[in-house]
Amino acid sequence: MKTKTISFELPLGVFSALRKTPEELKNDIRIVAAVKWYEMGQISQEKASEIAGLCREDFLMELARFNVSPFQYTADEVLKEAGYE
Repeated sequence: MKTKTISFELPLGVFSALRKTPEELKNDIRIVAAVKWYEMGQISQEKASEIAGLCREDFLMELARFNVSPFQYTADEVLKEAGYE
């Protein structure tokens, strides 16, 4: 997998406020971004897992931690697709 490095600056107080090392915060940012983009329907579970740096199973656990459904369809959309509406 090819990668590209990005960097940005954060106030030093962020690390103490969140009680995270720079490495821990980097990993958290990757996960939070992947979860949010998945929740918004912008990326698939597979791509979100890749962005988060996790296997798919661990990414699903992160979705649960953030109270995000692993399903990108509403119940109504599933029923309609199944021919019940």
